[in-house]
Amino acid sequence: MTSGLNEPNQFKKRADDNEKQYLREIMEERFPTKEAVITEIMNLEAILHLPKATEHFVSDLHGEYSAFDHILRNGSGNIKNKITDVFGGRMTPSRLQNFAILIYYPEEKLEYKKRQLQQDEDDALEQWYLDTIQRLVELLEFVSTKYTRSKVRKALDPNFAYITEELLYTDPQEFDKRSYIDQLMKNLVSMGVTDEFIIATCYTIQQLVVDHLHVLGDIYDRGDHPELIMERLMSYHSVDIQWGNHDMLWVGASSGSALCMLNLLRISARYNNLATIEDAYGISLRHLSRFAEEHYADNPAFRPKLVDGDSFNFDGEQLQLTQIQQAVAIMQFKMEVQTIAREPDFQMDDRALLNKIDYDNNTLELQGKTYQLTNTCFDLIDPKDPGKLTSEEQELVESLLHSFVESKSLQKRLEFLVNKGSMYLRYNDNLLLHGCMPVNEKGKFLPFKYHGKEYRGKQLVDFFDQQVRHAYNDPCANDYSAADLIWYLWQGPISPLFGKKAMTTFERYFIKDQASHEEVRNPYFRLRHNEIFVDSMLEEFGLDPQDGHVINGHTPVKRGHDAIMANGKMLVIDGGYSKAYQPTTGFGGYTLLYNSYGLQLVEHHPFTSKEDSIVNGKDIVSTRRVVNHEVHRKSVADTDIGARLKENVKILRSLLDEY
Repeated sequence: MTSGLNEPNQFKKRADDNEKQYLREIMEERFPTKEAVITEIMNLEAILHLPKATEHFVSDLHGEYSAFDHILRNGSGNIKNKITDVFGGRMTPSRLQNFAILIYYPEEKLEYKKRQLQQDEDDALEQWYLDTIQRLVELLEFVSTKYTRSKVRKALDPNFAYITEELLYTDPQEFDKRSYIDQLMKNLVSMGVTDEFIIATCYTIQQLVVDHLHVLGDIYDRGDHPELIMERLMSYHSVDIQWGNHDMLWVGASSGSALCMLNLLRISARYNNLATIEDAYGISLRHLSRFAEEHYADNPAFRPKLVDGDSFNFDGEQLQLTQIQQAVAIMQFKMEVQTIAREPDFQMDDRALLNKIDYDNNTLELQGKTYQLTNTCFDLIDPKDPGKLTSEEQELVESLLHSFVESKSLQKRLEFLVNKGSMYLRYNDNLLLHGCMPVNEKGKFLPFKYHGKEYRGKQLVDFFDQQVRHAYNDPCANDYSAADLIWYLWQGPISPLFGKKAMTTFERYFIKDQASHEEVRNPYFRLRHNEIFVDSMLEEFGLDPQDGHVINGHTPVKRGHDAIMANGKMLVIDGGYSKAYQPTTGFGGYTLLYNSYGLQLVEHHPFTSKEDSIVNGKDIVSTRRVVNHEVHRKSVADTDIGARLKENVKILRSLLDEY
């Protein structure tokens, strides 16, 4: 009789063996002859020697679509660098910049350029077309060198694949082909498809400059167009997502969590983004607005946050948002009381604050200190049962929640978010996660005890990953636990997506003493500067500390602080996309690039506008810092994809032996 200690490894070996057998059967079907097997082995082994393609990391987008879209189009400055590599000695800086803007925004830049050139001599536009096509093809050839012809072909617009390949792979200096190439280019102009060809080629260049995109969470909240970011990601050629705590509110609301829904409504009102909910997702807030107007007045603590470009009529929109924010905040605090009572394993009784108020004296005892409450709006709270919703509130919450769950537009985007997302990702020796790993002061992983089981470290994030999928894919009206766990991810003390002892939303509204507003961070955020601690994290997730890095988002890097920590092994790339953070961070966000030469951290200045780019040639000014430089340039063989290709080669060679 065995002890059972080795059973998990036995199961894993059995699963691996089954997968190998499945792959072998596929190989036998796809390559039924000796010649076919030999050709595929040659192909795969050649691919293994190509340079590693570029990965692009972004984080904490917070609905700032315009800035995100620009960063995506310019590859965090990568396209500009490629243009400089090819044309640096042949084009002036202003022409280089205008050529870059054309590649970022081909449709808009073409229209602007045609308006300019139509005022010049008759053949100026035709000459510009011919020069531009030639330069685009030359740049396309340069950015294609990392890839097989097959992969490049897949990136081409099918309508122009033949012409592009002829231009790409035919040497125009060859005497016999020179007139052939010239005629191809002239035909593009004479047949009136030049614009379409230029647009298609620009997007192909964008796609080849960045092979894969990682989004480290917090797509939602604060900015006004998270739905456009989601649409962009859904059409992107290769992407993965690590969930952020703000994303969890939207997943939770769509999974039937009223508490998550109330949180996101409050944040949307606070940052003047309720229009997104109504316009993008078709969720009517008319009844909420009417209810708020009836029961709440102006309150300075609940006035919406203004950022550059926002303005209000005090008697109109601002007052309405102030009233709505109060209404949903009070319902949120009530439902927190209910959820905390329902989930004793959360150990958050100290955050059921409505239970701790002295309603006669308007005071709150918090951590042994009594605070006077200000700007209160407690008329709908029953002091004898503070967590109970009024019948009108209950009806309103149920109606709103039904609208969230039934919104097809919202569900389409969140289905993508859940299916493409995860709590963390191991990718090419790096550990990607939005928030943190909850630890004690000594760096030991904290336990989360739930329903008689204990989870910590990697096991903890695996548990939450499973629960998020369960809540979204199998919502059950009679089982609150999975949806409650999503709310816990938003603000629980041992949430890997939150990383603080408590969220002090209530205190910020009602207590003047700012000491009560402090949100105490988990020791993780201090320890992540320590190389030994980061090594232990990498080991926990099965990664080699010699080669691996931890890549984080979640916490904006403030002025004077460094985003590169622990001797280059910890990288924090939340630099402040959100305008609400930029007064604190002082710039427009960090991104990260990982190519065959190593990792580069890119710091961006705030984005102005697409119009400013097209008309004035303005780009986001970016500063690069080399995190590490590979002594030996990385190839496909050094990547996760390379490991899978090697396994395929191994299976093919065993087939070859049989033939």
